[in-house]
Amino acid sequence: MNRSSPLRPCMILLLSSLIVVMAACSPMNPRPQAGVQGLYVFYCGEAHIPDISPWSPGFNVGKPMDFSDNCYLIKHGDDWMLWDSGFTDALVDTPEGVLGARNMRMVRTRTFASQLDEVGVSPAQVRFIAFSHTHADHVGNSKLFPTAMLYIQQAEYDAAFGPEPMKYGFVPSMYATLRDNPTVKLQGDFDVFGDGSVKIISTPGHTPGHQSLLVRLPKTGPVVLSGDIAHFEENFVNRRAPGFNFDVEQSRRSMDKVDALLKAEHAQLWINHDAQQTKGIAHAPAFVE
Repeated sequence: MNRSSPLRPCMILLLSSLIVVMAACSPMNPRPQAGVQGLYVFYCGEAHIPDISPWSPGFNVGKPMDFSDNCYLIKHGDDWMLWDSGFTDALVDTPEGVLGARNMRMVRTRTFASQLDEVGVSPAQVRFIAFSHTHADHVGNSKLFPTAMLYIQQAEYDAAFGPEPMKYGFVPSMYATLRDNPTVKLQGDFDVFGDGSVKIISTPGHTPGHQSLLVRLPKTGPVVLSGDIAHFEENFVNRRAPGFNFDVEQSRRSMDKVDALLKAEHAQLWINHDAQQTKGIAHAPAFVE
């Protein structure tokens, strides 16, 4: 006669516990993550351009256009991450603006620092920073965040802090303090928080280490922040790249990469300098979820 071992109920209980634990750790039941709660979009300047054709070679000759310039502050759990910092706040002291390359008139009517204050976030609270690239209209207020962790492509870092930054259209005085920030040098795409909610996407071409940002917003859905992969929608649709880009063909390949990402993720593309599109995006103090 077979008798049940007194250990069998214990073994069954142990196996049941293991199954529960394994199920909890299974990819079908991922551990909950904080994710992104939302972001602020800030006005970070504007540029008035009398002839937009250098940005779309062979097209729009003599056509004027205004460029928007935005900064994005992303809330993830208890952390803040800044993407781009716009024109320097010092432009506010010159209401008529400052003339730049290709007769662009650069203007700023409100400081970035004052807008941060309006939403109750101090620069010291910003733990992470990343810039689409190192041109002055994107890193103009980088010095406000001296202790934040900087994420930058190795190629961009080498160009910005190498012997010939002006070769790439960089103005070292605009980002000099970044040399002292704690820094992570990237070699391609990067998942910032490890949960897929914020991903840096390598999109070189405009500059050697240009990058874009995928943000998964809880209500709006996935959004790609473009940097200067294209300056307005017409150029993105038609794969037009300015002749002054670091590498025109690489620029087009990066547009193809982002287009594929948009389709795969059913994401929106927010083109930083497209003033018409920018008008339809809620700006701070509104919080975009």
